[in-house]
Amino acid sequence: MNNKSETDYRPSENEPYMNQRQRQYFRNKLISWREDLIAESRETLAKMIQGSPGEADPTDRAAREVETSFELRTRDRHRKLLKKIEDGLNRIEEGTYGYCAMTGEPIGVKRLDARPIATLSLEAQEAHEAAERRRGN
Repeated sequence: MNNKSETDYRPSENEPYMNQRQRQYFRNKLISWREDLIAESRETLAKMIQGSPGEADPTDRAAREVETSFELRTRDRHRKLLKKIEDGLNRIEEGTYGYCAMTGEPIGVKRLDARPIATLSLEAQEAHEAAERRRGN
């Protein structure tokens, strides 16, 4: 192995697809993302708990309600992302990570590096989105 540290490693199209090093890279990337989301959620929760219980001024109260609503939507988004991250980690363990759920073809390291929770190849994702548009969703 070369002298480059593992933190400098970037998956390449010029190596065997989903080899052990690539799987470890994506595992680390998913775990780091999960840790960041959990830390952010804890900070949000702490802010919400520390928030003033009742605002006397209606404008302050309305602003606080809007902020709380935004925080709750963000937490819901984080919850959904955490589920997708866990699914990705499970797919790494099962050996199916990096392969399209529709076609079984490789998703590609560039797409996974940009979106490590991707389950569809770019072509399958585009077909899925086109079908949704046709259905009017």
